[in-house]
Amino acid sequence: MHAQEIIRSIEAEYQKQDLPEIHVGDTVKVGVRIQEGNKERIQPYEGTVIAKRNGGLNETITVRKIFQGVGVERVFLLHSPRVESVKVIRRGKVRRAKLYYLRDRVGKATRVKQRFDRPL
Repeated sequence: MHAQEIIRSIEAEYQKQDLPEIHVGDTVKVGVRIQEGNKERIQPYEGTVIAKRNGGLNETITVRKIFQGVGVERVFLLHSPRVESVKVIRRGKVRRAKLYYLRDRVGKATRVKQRFDRPL
C-alpha cells in the first residue's frame, strides 16, 4: 500500500457525504457552529460563492455577503466539523471560475443571474 492510498483512506472517514453540488455563483446558506461560553448554536451565513479551492478533504468555498453596507467574505472548509450544513438557495449563471470582480461592484451591479437548468 502506498502512502497516498493510506492518506486517502484516512481522509475518507472525515469527508461529509451529504454536501450538495456547489458551484461558483450560487447563493448558499452555510450553518456555522458558534461557541458562546459553554453553549453552542448554529448561525446561518448566507451569501454568494465567489471562489472554490482544492478538492477532497481540503475543499474550501469563499462566500461573500453585504452586511450593513460592508462586504464581508468568509472562507469555509467544507468538511470541517464547524460547518453544520450547506444549503443551495439559488443557482447562479456565471462564466468564470473566480468572481473576485464582484468586490469592486456596488448595489444592484453585484447581482448574479439565476440559472434554471440545474435543479437545487
